[in-house]
Amino acid sequence: MAQRVLLADDHGVVREGLKALLERAGFQVVAEASDGREALQKALALRPDVAVIDVTMPLLNGIDVARALRQEGLRTKVILLTFHTERQYVVPALEAGVSGYVVKTQASADLVLALREIDRGRIYVSPAIYGDVGEAVYRRKAPSRDPLTRREREVLQLVAEGKSTKEVAAILGVSVKTAETHRTHIMAKLDIHDTASLVRYAIREGLISA
Repeated sequence: MAQRVLLADDHGVVREGLKALLERAGFQVVAEASDGREALQKALALRPDVAVIDVTMPLLNGIDVARALRQEGLRTKVILLTFHTERQYVVPALEAGVSGYVVKTQASADLVLALREIDRGRIYVSPAIYGDVGEAVYRRKAPSRDPLTRREREVLQLVAEGKSTKEVAAILGVSVKTAETHRTHIMAKLDIHDTASLVRYAIREGLISA
């Protein structure tokens, strides 16, 4: 039976190309998503075998989608697709339990191979990643302690993307007061006191791209 795949990328042209590539190789693309929250919702609803997700997705980044799926107990495996080869992206992705990390510039050669490798129970990482993060690829170190909760990370990304407190509340389905409380807690935990510094922190942690 063909592997059932969810594709998530905020660029429609990229999704079309990936879908064509995977369908030619015999995979079944069961859904597509254009932002991280949509990807999470569709993965929870459809429970695909694999979710192929861009790292720097709007509203919820790919690494936090992977974390959320694992916390929900889904058996869906995650392949992250990205231009980023920096340690700040790769190591948290591996700590989040992803099964594959594929560099977009090598996607045409690597993605199908990655899907076949993880179907055999292996981890696949594009060759461009090896070097500084080689040890982390194979040892899966214990996750570093994140001072923020899952919801606080979601709020931080939305704030860093320029969303107002009212917009954050609407996206997360909470009250404006609750959204403001999360923001206050984030700033207190990080000892950050202005939005510009929050944005810099989010970029440094790989929640958004510069």
